[in-house]
Amino acid sequence: MATEIQVGELFHQRGWRTAFTVAERVSAWAALVSAIERGYGGEISEYTNDLYCRNWLHEAWLLLDDHIVQLWTPHIKALDDRYKAATVNDDGMALDEFHRLPGPGLWWWRRHPRILTGDLGSSLRSAGAIGVDPDTA
Repeated sequence: MATEIQVGELFHQRGWRTAFTVAERVSAWAALVSAIERGYGGEISEYTNDLYCRNWLHEAWLLLDDHIVQLWTPHIKALDDRYKAATVNDDGMALDEFHRLPGPGLWWWRRHPRILTGDLGSSLRSAGAIGVDPDTA
């Protein structure tokens, strides 16, 4: 098992733009979940880029010391639950029109925001996504 610093450095060497910490990636996941709950209005490329913060956590959990995993898991689970409540499961059909979906175990890629607004909403609607308008959410 590895320390948080070791995992951050390893992932940076593998291509992540920096040696992130768990706290940074959890914070990014929390920010994304909050934005989705309000109505994510950015572009599809921004949204897919933002989803990778959850990938980082998923991959890191396989390598991190048990103590770190136990410390952060309840917080991540709570964010995951909020994400599930704010999104619709379409098995990734709409998002796959714009971005190649990663492996099947990465469930967050198979959902799209329930509130469809802005550029992201327009793009996802064009790919068949069904959601609600922000004015009626």
